[in-house]
Amino acid sequence: MKKYIFERILRSLISILLVTTLTYAIVFTLVPTSLIFKQDPNYNKMVTTPDKKTNYQNTIFNNMGYISYYNTKELQAKASKIDSSVTTAPTKANEKIYKKYINSIGNGWKLGRFTESKEFYAVRHIPIYERVWNFFSGLVVIDHPWKIKDPKNPNLERYIRPEIDPSVGPALVGSGTRHKYLVYFNKQFPFVHQNVITFNLGISYPTYANIPVVQVITQGQGKTLQKEVTFPTGKTKLSAIDIYSRTYRSPSTLDSRDIANFGKGDAYTKTQNNYVEPSMIGNSFKIGIIGVLLSYLFGLPIGMLMAYYKNGWFDRFSTAATTFMLALPSIALIYIVRFVGSKLGFPDTFPLLGADDARSYVLPALILGILGTPGTVVWFRRYIVDLQGSDFVRFARAKGLSEMEISQNHLFKQAMVPVVNGIPQSIVGTIAGATLTETVFAFPGMGKMLIDSIKSANNSMVVGLVFIFAVLSILGLLVGDILMTMLDPRIKLSSKGGK
Repeated sequence: MKKYIFERILRSLISILLVTTLTYAIVFTLVPTSLIFKQDPNYNKMVTTPDKKTNYQNTIFNNMGYISYYNTKELQAKASKIDSSVTTAPTKANEKIYKKYINSIGNGWKLGRFTESKEFYAVRHIPIYERVWNFFSGLVVIDHPWKIKDPKNPNLERYIRPEIDPSVGPALVGSGTRHKYLVYFNKQFPFVHQNVITFNLGISYPTYANIPVVQVITQGQGKTLQKEVTFPTGKTKLSAIDIYSRTYRSPSTLDSRDIANFGKGDAYTKTQNNYVEPSMIGNSFKIGIIGVLLSYLFGLPIGMLMAYYKNGWFDRFSTAATTFMLALPSIALIYIVRFVGSKLGFPDTFPLLGADDARSYVLPALILGILGTPGTVVWFRRYIVDLQGSDFVRFARAKGLSEMEISQNHLFKQAMVPVVNGIPQSIVGTIAGATLTETVFAFPGMGKMLIDSIKSANNSMVVGLVFIFAVLSILGLLVGDILMTMLDPRIKLSSKGGK
């Protein structure tokens, strides 16, 4: 078992690497960069200010990994290392120093000039293979006491220690780390939380501009939620701040609100907000799990009855109905269920009632359940029919067991082995494959976000979602194999004596 899991994880990592690399290469080379700024109102307002437009464009490309970019002040600071007399003025003397600096670092750097001010900047186009390497090398982020390097805060303490924190209770607290709370506990699933190991999937743009992709997917949505929060100063008041999300911000940038809430000199004042509605990943998991449960709730009994009454009128009618459902386009089924559901009083789009009303989830989850039912019916019927001619079934008949007893006590359990293997993968499939359902219902989940990201050329979000779907899919396959061995101990996940 251990050897199998190790080999499976190794193969899975290679698969994830290949899928993500291929997606990254396609998205970042074939998608025209001109599409990236079409939905950015700030960029479109800069028509009359070409210098700001150039600087803004280069900054965005730098954040997205297309280029490395030094604006005028950054370039002056870099060049001052070889000649301290350099300034930001667009003079020939400064140009000579800048060219000398650019030539010294090489590696494809080029000197540029703004149209209006004639000031200098430097840019380097990053080749695709290097961008892919940068993505994977920075994918896993480990927090530690030497993570923060702030010249304006040289006396920052550096430690990791357990504390009874006045704001969050028992926690593993850090200083010099990016996050204040490395391990903490609360009543929200999964109840034990950690920030020691996090993932960096890039920065979202143009939608959810300049917010990390992981944060976009995992944070709440909608309006901010006011709760009673106990701040480090000891004050408790209503606030939308998520106190658990405290990260480093230089004390030199503190404002009056930070001082009032966290105290003068506190380096961990940067926070996120609590929101009324669940996160995208939370929403997708809700309808995904419910959809899979419904597909098995509908599909298993129908498949078993079809096998029990094989070649009878029920089997033939169900086979015809299942074939029709498999042939029916998904979009047609979505609109049919949406129309019927709206007539019964359910909302035909998610925003009508929002996340606070359970009715908002009914139709999307029901559609996913119906879409998954035909496949479940076909395969479960096939498994049972195949087993009906087995030796153990003939032996059971010889003992005098009725067909119903054989079906319930023997065939059902044996046929469930391959079905259980596919349950985790089915859940992942409904989450990743719910793009049409979530788009039609304006459902704020990961499937809709993938479509929206493709439309808006949000390349970082597309790659991040593909990476997450690939990880979940491969993890689903592994969990399915383990569940199969738990249901049938005869199956061994090893190279010897098992299948």
